Amino acid sequence: MPEGGLKRINKYLSEVGYCSRRAADKLIKQNRVTINGNVPELGTKVAPGDQVAIDGTLVTPTKEEFVYLAFNKPIGIVCTTDTRVEKDNIIDFINYPKRIFPIGRLDKPSEGLIFMTNDGDIVNKILRARNNHEKEYIVSVNKPINDQFIKRMRNGIPVLDTVTRKCTVERLGKNKFRIILTQGLNRQIRRMCEYLGYSVVTLKRVRIMNVNLDVPAGAWRDLTAQEMKEINRLISGSAKTHEVK
Repeated sequence: MPEGGLKRINKYLSEVGYCSRRAADKLIKQNRVTINGNVPELGTKVAPGDQVAIDGTLVTPTKEEFVYLAFNKPIGIVCTTDTRVEKDNIIDFINYPKRIFPIGRLDKPSEGLIFMTNDGDIVNKILRARNNHEKEYIVSVNKPINDQFIKRMRNGIPVLDTVTRKCTVERLGKNKFRIILTQGLNRQIRRMCEYLGYSVVTLKRVRIMNVNLDVPAGAWRDLTAQEMKEINRLISGSAKTHEVK
């Protein structure tokens, strides 16, 4: 361990299975984290023997095996771990006996596959944008789509001060299409459709990397050993997680 066992506080919270590094940074900014009773800044390091607490409750490293779930998020459920704010949050809905958190998110009006885990390190590897992990969606819009719509969606749409990556888009019906993304901009598909004058009516994520949606809405299952083996192979080239912003 570098620097005599010191770890950045967000890395520490990730490795002990409390939350992802991104979520840890949010907690720190909200002054909900303390180290030996003191409120740290982003980037503060934890030494062996330090007492880390969230909202006054001591954080202890988990000695249990990591949990990896495939969950079919229903419409109306919010992908947040802040159970104080959102009544319809994903944590209370699943009510899993161990502390877990989502890998990424799906908008409240969207549904479909999302991974849940207590392994903070894998979160960063999966979410890291440059890793090009596929996510597949089935989308319906408010009016008929045409060849021009498909072509423009495939070739990139300007959203959020960038242009979306080229992607796979296939028409499934008059108002329905399949899209496979390798990036995860905020409300990306909805923004892409809006740019072309369409509104999303339904949006369901049906695949993440090698895992297909195969449970009913509101249900979850453990990822299989084979699925985890393939996921770990796919993320094996991920950059070091400490580089993740």
